[in-house]
Amino acid sequence: MVKVTGDQDPGYGSTAKILAQAALCLAKDKPQSSLQGGFWTPAASFGQDLIQRLVDHAGLTFTVTSP
Repeated sequence: MVKVTGDQDPGYGSTAKILAQAALCLAKDKPQSSLQGGFWTPAASFGQDLIQRLVDHAGLTFTVTSP
């Protein structure tokens, strides 16, 4: 289990920042050759890159609460 906390309201402020960072992650952090064709789940396409972006730029923190 993971606890996610943010610096703004999760239903409005944090959602907008998460969406923006997800778009930037796909545009800047992922080489086009790494996501060629087919169907990609969010976890497979973003991986750790999105989590790091959210911590660095969106005011979110992720804490593992149980293994």
